[in-house]
Amino acid sequence: MASDKSVPVFLALILGMTFFLSIEAVASPKDPGILLADDQGKILYSQNQDVPYAPASIFKLLTSLAAMDTLGTGHRFKTFFSYNRASGNLYIKGVGDPLFISEVISEMSQKIIDQIKAQVKAQAKSLAINEIILDNTYFDSRIRIPGTGDSLNPYDATTGALCANFNTVSFKWDQRIGRFISPEPQTPLLPEFLKTIQATGQKQGRILLDPKQRNLYPGLLIKYFLEKKGITVLGAVRLGPFEGTKGQTGIFESPFTLEQIIQKLLQYSNNFMANQLMLVMGVQRSKAPATLEKGVNALKSFAQKKLGLSNLIIAEGSGISRQTKISPNQMLHILMKFMPFHDLLTLKGNEYYKTGTLSDVRCRAGFFLGENKKLYPFVIMTNQENKRVDSVRQDLLRRVSILARTTL
Repeated sequence: MASDKSVPVFLALILGMTFFLSIEAVASPKDPGILLADDQGKILYSQNQDVPYAPASIFKLLTSLAAMDTLGTGHRFKTFFSYNRASGNLYIKGVGDPLFISEVISEMSQKIIDQIKAQVKAQAKSLAINEIILDNTYFDSRIRIPGTGDSLNPYDATTGALCANFNTVSFKWDQRIGRFISPEPQTPLLPEFLKTIQATGQKQGRILLDPKQRNLYPGLLIKYFLEKKGITVLGAVRLGPFEGTKGQTGIFESPFTLEQIIQKLLQYSNNFMANQLMLVMGVQRSKAPATLEKGVNALKSFAQKKLGLSNLIIAEGSGISRQTKISPNQMLHILMKFMPFHDLLTLKGNEYYKTGTLSDVRCRAGFFLGENKKLYPFVIMTNQENKRVDSVRQDLLRRVSILARTTL
């Protein structure tokens, strides 16, 4: 094909579409699903547009949309706490915050101190806490996300109503001092986890904690930050029911809005965060405790009522399960609804995009920004090792460039 500069725009456009049509003519279900549309949703090119594929992480676009619709973009997750002056116990109750990370826990610890000081009218250095009791019953403890395994890989991270740092811990070996340390200044490496780290045989990395450690991790971090701020913790960290006294139950609001959470979710393609949102949505439509069934039904209900998609096959909220199936045409409906939030996606050049990758899955979806400043939704999906994905993307990008020039 001649270059765009030497061929009239209309002729280049015709040649481009002829090239695409030749691909369509020989397409089979094993070929990629490809779709390109304009900013009104009009399909400019499609191949296998109604064939269902495993979407991997591009499915997070649907979960993100549903969460913003259900909870609101400005929603801030809450964590509850209560100090019983008689027993000296501190109670913590979580309701599914997907970004309950060290910085947030440190900030919450200070609020706990402030409230206890006001409650007992004492100086911080004279305060002491007996036990720290964690209530994670807002989520059913038997939830198992399809597609996850039993490894220590963070991709297998489990969900929970009260989880710290995605139930994972990061570490590295410091040769100078001869021991493991945390590579994250904001996160201490707690001694309770050293045996688990040593058992991996790794010198550095991030691993998923075992189930018992995951349950106690938020409380252990709260204990660490309280003691760092001068509060003595005398007893253990354990699980138990929340005991809140009217007028003395504290509420800690996350510093992150839901929109900020989703931006991080998409940037890092975090499976844990996506499934946390799915499960919380399930509770919003029903009641606690959260279950996988309630969460999946929340996604299906959103897809049907807000997108007109009534036959989606959904197993969970992140795309890690190959049981989830979606077609390029269904992805277009999602992209059109996501268009006002396109700047939450990764931007490279003139492309806003989200990728999805499993061992035999390569997907990419998002928007090309044309020279006419219009957004062109695109979808590329394949469920096999396929080195043509990037070349198809380049072809679509070139078509957008030609189409955009015709409107200038």
